[in-house]
Amino acid sequence: MAVPEHTIANFIHQESWWKNRGLLVLNICLILPLLSSALNGLDSSILNGLQILPGWQEYFHNPQGKTLGLINSAQGIGALSGIPFSPYVSDLLGRRATMFIGAIVVLAGVLTQALCTTVQVFIGARVLIGFGTAFSINAAPLLISELSYPTHRGKLTSLYNSMWYFGSIISAWICLGAYDRAGTSEWSWRVPVFLQAVVPVLQIVLIWFIPESPRFLAAKGLESQAAHVLAQYHANGRNECDHLVAFEMAQIRHALNLEREIAFSPSYLTCFATPGNRRRMFIVISIAIFSQWSGNGLVSSYINIVLDGIGITTTRTKAVINGGLQVFNLGSALFGTMLVDKLGRRKLFLTSNIGMLIVFSMWTIATALFNETGSAVAVKGKSTVPLIFMFFFFYDFAYTPMLVSYTLEILPYNIRARGLAIMNFFAYLSNAFNAFVNPWALDAMGWKYYLVYCGWLVLELLIVMVFIIETKGRTLEETAALFDGVKLPQNNPDRRDSVTFATIPQYPRLPRLEKDVPDNYFELLEHSSVRSSVLGSHSHLKFQERSSILGSPSHLETQSEESAIAFVK
Repeated sequence: MAVPEHTIANFIHQESWWKNRGLLVLNICLILPLLSSALNGLDSSILNGLQILPGWQEYFHNPQGKTLGLINSAQGIGALSGIPFSPYVSDLLGRRATMFIGAIVVLAGVLTQALCTTVQVFIGARVLIGFGTAFSINAAPLLISELSYPTHRGKLTSLYNSMWYFGSIISAWICLGAYDRAGTSEWSWRVPVFLQAVVPVLQIVLIWFIPESPRFLAAKGLESQAAHVLAQYHANGRNECDHLVAFEMAQIRHALNLEREIAFSPSYLTCFATPGNRRRMFIVISIAIFSQWSGNGLVSSYINIVLDGIGITTTRTKAVINGGLQVFNLGSALFGTMLVDKLGRRKLFLTSNIGMLIVFSMWTIATALFNETGSAVAVKGKSTVPLIFMFFFFYDFAYTPMLVSYTLEILPYNIRARGLAIMNFFAYLSNAFNAFVNPWALDAMGWKYYLVYCGWLVLELLIVMVFIIETKGRTLEETAALFDGVKLPQNNPDRRDSVTFATIPQYPRLPRLEKDVPDNYFELLEHSSVRSSVLGSHSHLKFQERSSILGSPSHLETQSEESAIAFVK
């Protein structure tokens, strides 16, 4: 008679997460790394608001052209300097320590920026902020992905990048409030800059009160601590040998063993070592560039110039439009986040790129009509404002929630930190190039520069249509098969919120693991030479790698910490 099967879904908390104390505390803790994205949005957007303020323009003698481009690209230059080193620090010192280092450097840059008296010092402070941000934005999404509850992981990683607009909203409205209070005084720009210090101060003070990544702890041989973290937050403080905790520990150990077999010391070259990895990196690099070169950089960094170009010159009107746009952006990004698991990744990207191409073409036409026909048709120029909102709706629909989460989905464990660093590197490189070139090109070409973006959006759409694959409802093993050609069973069990399932034979009365194994099992395991099994001889269960998933040794690289591990008799 066939043996009934359980899946990991049997161990997942089925009620509302806020009713589970462990999950409630965990999700509150994850607010801190989510704030790294908000800080990035706050700092990246602050210059957009400052450029609108007469006080900032007068203090720095109305910077234009290449000088303005250097000011806007300084943060990107700093980030590019730090990104290559950030994954090594994350893997060596841990996710929390890396965030702590990043917050200290950012705080130093913010204080320097707020107290500066020359444009040169202002630019140097921006470089310092970017350098610190590089460490924060590498460690924070890794901590979220590795610490979050299995059914929450997809939504939280999508929410991470969407939080960029939360910081952007704060930046825009603080600048407006400072202008209303301080007018053209230098405090109208110094106060918003000082307020940038709030997030790094919070992270410096609170980072050691949240748990470390259990995957990092296990990689350092601290399996008892890793199991304790999972038991405390995923199993609501129950025994460390709870079924879900034991299952997750097996996944982590399995992934780490695979990484050791693949390469003792993985490097950036590992990301390009196989055809499957090269395809992954082409997609990752492409969406990183698209996230900055789709025309969004014109408004994200130079809304003052764009609004001047369509006849809107009043300072307060510009500030209100900027603030309203950031609120709209956050709503659009959250809307896209909710549809990630419903529509799928490929549909989101296609809808986003098609919509951006159509709306940006209309935006270009409206701007051209105003510039070519003059103030007599200014109303046509002002029609650009709703088109800007429409354009950002389609941009935020996919690229804000999916940039980080899609990257993490298609990268196997052994290249995940470095692949994320490469994505950030190219995003900042594209942003720095944009920030430097855009003001110069707008001065030289005017509205005709928009035609360059129209052509680029066509190329983006073609690449998305050909290379973006659907990962909705697939385990990471099935996603790996799409890149590496591993043949997998077609009859997969139903999934719940993209959780990877494993099978477990049904006993007449399934024994509770915590009754069969000592409470300090994982602590004992750290000092034991036997690391291939999860349970001792007292239990009639043990973990075994599913041979049909792994295939030949050449396919080991495609596996990840979510690799399917079966409980067998």
